[in-house]
Amino acid sequence: MSVSQLTKRVRRELTYLDYPAREWTVPRFMDGVPVLDVLVVGAGQSGLGIAFGLRLERIANFRIIDRCQRGFEGPWRSFARMERLRTPKEVTGIDFGVPSLTVRAWYEEKFGRRAWGRIDTVPREVWRSYLDWYRDVLDLPVENEVELMLIEPANGIFFAHLRRSEGIERVYARKIILATGFEGSGRWGAPKSLVAHLSADLYAHSADDIDFRKLAGKRIGILGAGASAFDNAALALEAGAARVDLCFRRSEMPRVNPLTWMNFAGMLGHFGDLTDLDRWRFMRHILEELPVPPTQDAYWRCREFENFAWHPDCGWSFIDESCGIARVRSSNRRFEFDFMIFASGVEADLSARPELALFFEQIALWRDRFTPPSGEESEALARYPYLGQAFEFTERHRGTAPFLRGLHNFTFGAMLSHGISGAAITGIKYGVRRLVNGIARDLFCEESATYYRDLLSYQTPELRTLDSAFVWLSQLGSDATDFESFANQLDQRQFATLRALLQRSRPHEKSPTVRSSRLGRTKRTSRPARLKNKKRK
Repeated sequence: MSVSQLTKRVRRELTYLDYPAREWTVPRFMDGVPVLDVLVVGAGQSGLGIAFGLRLERIANFRIIDRCQRGFEGPWRSFARMERLRTPKEVTGIDFGVPSLTVRAWYEEKFGRRAWGRIDTVPREVWRSYLDWYRDVLDLPVENEVELMLIEPANGIFFAHLRRSEGIERVYARKIILATGFEGSGRWGAPKSLVAHLSADLYAHSADDIDFRKLAGKRIGILGAGASAFDNAALALEAGAARVDLCFRRSEMPRVNPLTWMNFAGMLGHFGDLTDLDRWRFMRHILEELPVPPTQDAYWRCREFENFAWHPDCGWSFIDESCGIARVRSSNRRFEFDFMIFASGVEADLSARPELALFFEQIALWRDRFTPPSGEESEALARYPYLGQAFEFTERHRGTAPFLRGLHNFTFGAMLSHGISGAAITGIKYGVRRLVNGIARDLFCEESATYYRDLLSYQTPELRTLDSAFVWLSQLGSDATDFESFANQLDQRQFATLRALLQRSRPHEKSPTVRSSRLGRTKRTSRPARLKNKKRK
C-alpha cells in the first residue's frame, strides 16, 4: 500500500466514526455578522490536533490560522535544529485513536516497515512532513500568513483583530484557543541585564533565524546546557566556526531527562487534577532542579570537533563590547567572542504577548493563587498563568473578568497547571482531549435553554402509523405510480420493517435476505453446496 492508498483508508475509516453526525452548535450573530464558535490560533502539531478534535465533536464553525507560510508552522523548519526528535517514535495523540492516522502508519507506507524498525526516534524533517500529510488527509482549513494582533472582549464574546496581507480583518468568536507553542505565554530573549548595551549583530537567541554560514571562521560563545544549546553549537561547528565555547552555570552537565519519567498515563492525563502544592513541587523539581539535558546525538556531534569546549560553573555575569568584539566575564573565566547565542529558554511573561495587551493584568498567575512553603519559592514559576480545567485563563480578582473563561491557553505556559501538554508531543494525547471536551461542554451548557426549547418543539414522529404493517405497506404501494417509485419511498428503517414482515410471513424458510433496494430481488438464502451434495448421495 502506498501513502495515497493510506490516505484513502484514513478517509474511509473516518466514515466509520461518523456518529453522531449532526452539527449541533447554535449559530450566533453580532451586528449581523456570524460569530465563530472557535478561533484556533496556531497550526503546528497542537493546533492541527485541536482542529481535528473539534471536527470529531461535530463543531464545524471554527477557523484555524497561523502567521507562518505553509510548511513552517511550529518550530520544525525554523529554530528546531536537532537531527531527530527526542520523543519516542511510538508516540500517539493527534491521531485520536485512528491507527491509520498515526505517524507509524504513515512512515511505514512511505519508507517501509523495515525502515521503521531501524529507527528509535523520528527525524525532524520527517515529522514535519508527517504533519503536512496529516493536514492534507483531514483537509483541515488552515489559513496561513494570518496573524492574531489583538483580542478585544466584546459583550461576552471576543473581537479578534487579524492581520492579513491585504489588511486587518476583524472577526467575532465565542472561544479563542492560543496554540502558539513555547513562546505563547511569554517571549524568547537574551537576558536583558547582559545584552542591554550590545550591538544587535553580536548575539542571537537560539530561537532566532540564524544564518550559520556567516559564523565560519568566528569565535562563538553559547550560554546554556540544554538541547538547543548543543544543537546550535553543532551547527556552528559544522558551518566552520573557528571555536565554540559552551558555558553554563551548573557545576555538572545535566544527564537525566525528567520528561522521560513523565511519560506514563497517570502523569500525562491527570497531572492537572493534583493539588496546587503537588503540581508546584513536581514542576519546580522538573523545570529548575533537574533540567533537560542535551540528547546523546547532539553531544556527540559537538565532541567530534577539537575546537569545541564546554565549561561548567561558568554562568556569564557581565558582557561589554569593544571594537565589535563581545567581552564576557564569568565568576572565574573571561572570553572574547565574535558572536553569541543565548540558549536560555523562554520566559513566562504575559505582558510580552501583544494579543493580550488589553487585559493581561486581569489574568491570574500562580503567584496570585498559591503561596509555596518556605524554601520552595520560585519567581520564574510564579509568573506562569494559573489555568482552569480546560486550559482557560482565570481571573486575578474573582468576578472582574468573566470573559477569560472563553480564552484557552494551550501553550508551554500551561506546564505548571496541566503538565507536559500544551507544547510537547508526548502530552498532546491527553491535553487536546481535555481541551476539546471542555470547549464542547461550554458551548453546549451556554446554550442549554436554546436546546430545551428545541426539544419542546421537536415533532418528528418515529412511529409513523397506527395501522398494521400490511395495511401501511398496501397504502404506500397503492400511492406509487410504479414499482420503482414504491421502492424509492422506503427509507432504511421502513425497509428493515418490510424485511422483518417477510421473515415472519415465511416461518418455514431460513433467513430470507433482501439483496437490494428493489423488493423484487428478495429470495431465500441458498443452502451450502456440501449439504446439496450430501442429499444427492
